[in-house]
Amino acid sequence: MRLIGLTGGIATGKSTVASMLAARGATVVDADVIAHEVLLPGAAAFAEVVARFGDGVLDDSGAIDRALLGGIVFADPELRLELQRITHPRINALMQQRIVAALQSAAPLVVADIPLLFESRRDDAFEGTMLVYARPATQLLRIRERDGLDDIAAQRRLVAQLPIDEKRARATWVIDNEGTRESTAAQVHAWWREVVTPG
Repeated sequence: MRLIGLTGGIATGKSTVASMLAARGATVVDADVIAHEVLLPGAAAFAEVVARFGDGVLDDSGAIDRALLGGIVFADPELRLELQRITHPRINALMQQRIVAALQSAAPLVVADIPLLFESRRDDAFEGTMLVYARPATQLLRIRERDGLDDIAAQRRLVAQLPIDEKRARATWVIDNEGTRESTAAQVHAWWREVVTPG
């Protein structure tokens, strides 16, 4: 097993599991990090996003205010699709470059961390998919606490993704992140021994 897709729902704790895999020597290629990169001033998608959404999405430094842009697109599914049309081809191209480079390294595992893995129907590109799971009620609580959003804004972000239980049914492996960090770490440890370093 050399290349897996890692995904989850919003606020399920995917970044926590990604960091646990990285600590074991995996190379993690993070779609969210690349999404930040393509929106930086001068980067691939910056000018097109500003042209479409206006100078009002810029902060005082002239960079795109991601929280403000997120508030706009999560309130309007059509605008969210437009943003994806602009950014996703750029993100996917950079992801591919970095995955290829990682596979040429000595890393025991390459993890493509993709929030919308199942939504974008890219799960067939990997040897297996790992889902980080938390119940929808837990997701909503974490979104509100983490992002300071009200119930309506939190719910909009949740329903913008496939239901977590539908993702669970499609995943090769599931890490349940409802409990303690220690419980999650134990599941990751057991998975690594079974899949990455068996025997």
